[in-house]
Order: sequence, then structure tokens, then C-alpha cells
Amino acid sequence: MPRWGLRFGGRAISDKRVRVNEQIRISPIRLIQDDGEQIGIVSIDEARERATERGMDLVEVAPEARPPVVKMMDYGKFKYEAARAAREAKKKQHNIQVKEVKFRPGIEDHDYEFKLRHARRFLDEGNKVKLTMMFRGRQVTHPEIGVEVLSRATEELKDVGKVESHPNFEGRIMSMVLAPLKVR
Repeated sequence: MPRWGLRFGGRAISDKRVRVNEQIRISPIRLIQDDGEQIGIVSIDEARERATERGMDLVEVAPEARPPVVKMMDYGKFKYEAARAAREAKKKQHNIQVKEVKFRPGIEDHDYEFKLRHARRFLDEGNKVKLTMMFRGRQVTHPEIGVEVLSRATEELKDVGKVESHPNFEGRIMSMVLAPLKVR
């Protein structure tokens, strides 16, 4: 069963907890009309009669309140509009991914520029970039060379990204993460 993100008074309630019409058994209740006007505390039978007259459903919006708060509304239409709004919001959202760019301590200028262009493109797209420095053999005895390459890269990328985590060493790999300055 899907969970619709229904919102009442700034709080989201799921479809599993919402009681509608005949599912509401507690009496008396606090009734609110579909236009937002508060009718007051009435019995559940009177509330059902009023809702039937107006062609509306009774939806429990605050079950934990005493007495519970019930609102008159067209529940089917409300569920449809909430689902449509959730679909639209999902279309507009951008999932931030972490893209990785790998460097070596003795990287040549052309390779460095090539990888830097990729990192810049990833940051422009709104993704985070993990800069990884991989050491082989005795290169691990000179981590300052790797730090130098990574700091040079962050300096050249500071117009599109900011440092989220500084370089940290794990085994033969040194890595750091850059986050985009503006998220699309």
C-alpha cells in the first residue's frame, strides 16, 4: 500500500494512520469544515450527517488530540492532488552523487588538466567530487607530494567547489571530498 504524504497543519501523516468516515468511532470530535471554519465539538453521528449533506468525507487529522480533530473534505480528490504534488516534487529534485577522480603523485600536466576538467564538470552538474590520490610502492613514504597535488586541485577548483572533508590517509590511498558551491 503506498504511503501518501498528506499534510495537515504542517505535519505529514501517512495513509496507514488516517481514519476516514466509518473508521472514526470516537465521539465527541472537534469538527472543521472544508473551508477551514471550525464548527466545534459535536458527536460523530452529527458530523457524519453534516458531511453527507455537503457530499464530503470525514478525515481524522489529529487523532492524538482530545477530542480528536476531524475535517470535512473530498478525500479522494485530496489524495489525488497530494500524489500529483509528490510526483512533481520528485521530478524537480536532483540527487547528489559522489563522483571520484583518481590522481597519482607523479601525474603529468596533461593528465592533471584532463582529470581537473572532469572534476569541474561534475561540480558544475551539482555532484560532489571525491579526489583520490593513489600511492604505489615507495611513493607512500612521501605523502607530501600527494597533498601538494590535491591542494593544487582544490585551489584551481575553488570557484566551483568548496572542501567538504580535508585529505585523510587510509592505507595507500589519500582522499578528500569537494562539494559544489551551488546546487542545481
